[in-house]
Amino acid sequence: MRWAMNLRYGMNPHQRPATVEPLDGTAPVRVLHGEPSYINMLDALGGWQLVREAAGALGRPAAASFKHVSPAGAALAGALDAAMTESYRLGPGPAGALTSAYVRARDTDPKSSYGDFAAVSAPVDAELADLLRRLVCDGIVAPGYEPGTVATLSAKKNGAFVVLEADPAYQPPTQEVRDVCGLRFVQPRDDAVLDRTTLADVQVGTVPDGARDDLLLGLIVVRHTQSNSVAYVRDGMTLGVGAGQQSRVDGVRLAGAKTDTWWLRRHPRVQALTTGGDRKIQDRINDQISYLDADPAMREDGTGPVPLTGADRARWLRQLDQVALASDGALPFPDNIDHAHRHGVRYIAEPGGSTRSADVAAACQDRGIALIHTGLRLFRH
Repeated sequence: MRWAMNLRYGMNPHQRPATVEPLDGTAPVRVLHGEPSYINMLDALGGWQLVREAAGALGRPAAASFKHVSPAGAALAGALDAAMTESYRLGPGPAGALTSAYVRARDTDPKSSYGDFAAVSAPVDAELADLLRRLVCDGIVAPGYEPGTVATLSAKKNGAFVVLEADPAYQPPTQEVRDVCGLRFVQPRDDAVLDRTTLADVQVGTVPDGARDDLLLGLIVVRHTQSNSVAYVRDGMTLGVGAGQQSRVDGVRLAGAKTDTWWLRRHPRVQALTTGGDRKIQDRINDQISYLDADPAMREDGTGPVPLTGADRARWLRQLDQVALASDGALPFPDNIDHAHRHGVRYIAEPGGSTRSADVAAACQDRGIALIHTGLRLFRH
């Protein structure tokens, strides 16, 4: 007997009824609470695959913040800086591994993460459940839940918060099937292994172990991101993800702009805007982003916070360094390297093999950027 799950609605609310059913009779997730929509399920399945792969490849708990079938951010467990601790109103002690991973993932692009679907690679604990209770988030997928956490999460959004439990042992079918406009597409599942051996072909410069781990995380992120995509990564967390761009260089520029915003939010003048007080977490973050987005000319009357000038921004951005960039496809022109260099990129991993790969390598050499060819294209559509 085939099993099927009713969904709240399809891709859009007017697409009803909608269901999801497993191809082989078993499902990778089960619903513990809530009624997921079509997009909720896509985000949950994408996020779960990303964090399971990242945690397995890098040996640390992983988290992702998914929105519209691409990660707004992803990260491994690690240290939280003062900006994250203050922005998310965390206590004075160190955060647990899972909480740190999710905060680092969400802080990549908190504007895009508003109303996200969270994914974590380990069972949810009370600390993470309490944080999620205070954030605008639509649901979570995890391989388990510690006692009491499902009840905490189930109370969110007046009971509409979606709680899914993933089966870590589940292996998807070897064939992927997709129906589009009356045609059925069938292909082998992309099961290429991403690990440190993927980064063996160094074309330019040298790559230390920490940067290799960042590049590996970046490759896993772009594998689960709508193409064309690039990811900027440092210290085990994404700083900016450029997803779904028709032009490769636009993806590089978009992710670079998000990386600049991430770094500018750490400027002392920006941090002073939201220190203390009892405003909600998202409101505090929105204040920072609005301040950075506002036209300085709008404050010529002397009211409001003193804006950062172009010179202020340039001085601060010059301090950002040791950033890794991973691309799901070959970088076709050297202009990609010029843009990446402006955002502190020192290491790049891309498939290589384009007609201008030699020009791209020469640009890396000129800019002091190490370059690795993976030989793997990781498109997702």
